[in-house]
Amino acid sequence: MYRPEIDVAALTAIDTHVHIEIGADGHRSLPGELVAALAKYFRQDGPSPDLAGVAAYYRERRMAAVVFTVDSETALGHAPIPSVEIIEQAADHADVLIPFGSIDPLQGERAIDLAASLVRDHGARGFKLHPTVQGFDPSDEALEPMWAALEALGVPVIVHTGQTGVGAGTPGGGGFRTRYSNPMLLDDVLAEHPALQIVMAHPSLPWVDEQISVATHKGNAWIDLSGWSPKYFPPQLVRAANSYLQSKVLFGSDFPVLTPERWLGDFADLDVKDEVRPKILKENAVRLLGL
Repeated sequence: MYRPEIDVAALTAIDTHVHIEIGADGHRSLPGELVAALAKYFRQDGPSPDLAGVAAYYRERRMAAVVFTVDSETALGHAPIPSVEIIEQAADHADVLIPFGSIDPLQGERAIDLAASLVRDHGARGFKLHPTVQGFDPSDEALEPMWAALEALGVPVIVHTGQTGVGAGTPGGGGFRTRYSNPMLLDDVLAEHPALQIVMAHPSLPWVDEQISVATHKGNAWIDLSGWSPKYFPPQLVRAANSYLQSKVLFGSDFPVLTPERWLGDFADLDVKDEVRPKILKENAVRLLGL
């Protein structure tokens, strides 16, 4: 059973978006051809450590990390790294890791039952969903029971928004549908489930204005800034993060495809107020995650 043992005061930052890509038995979270396309898209040439390696990496940097995989078994026909495995391993590194689970929305009641077990029996601190890779429309009325169940569990949900590197550059983009990751598809969910905290992951290109609008209008909507170097952030997103959304924006790297060193190095050069920086790097995440 995972229980956090994080000394918040000792942390320099909390990375809210870290992928576990290799399981304990060496199993990868994505099929090989998608791993290759993703690495090419991000020009990734660094290692993809297992969970223990991720813990050591962040401990050395005095950071905590929200870790997860994505359960896309129905859409990809590829077994995921079990969320139970990630949570149980994270319990051995509770000083730096905050484990989120993942469920396959296309599995209906089975997914809902798994979500409840991951939180109540294992200690999951939230969930990660990826509409494009998992093949679902967040606004589909058939998924209403899932959103209601997640709201009742009282934990936040990180939902991928915007374009994705998975399948990028391949014929037909691997068959993945980018439109499922339009942040406006989450607006109904946020309106109908006001106690459900949803983090819209990544600057939502090409829908950044929509993302800002949703985060401004819905008090239970957040934005993580992962997956992009800050020097490429759209200017309107920087303005919002530096002013009226400063308490709703989170640091995330998208490790291992983007390292926190790269992100933080470019963030240091971004035109952000001194009083806003600690909110983005740590304080907002502390509040969202209940630390």
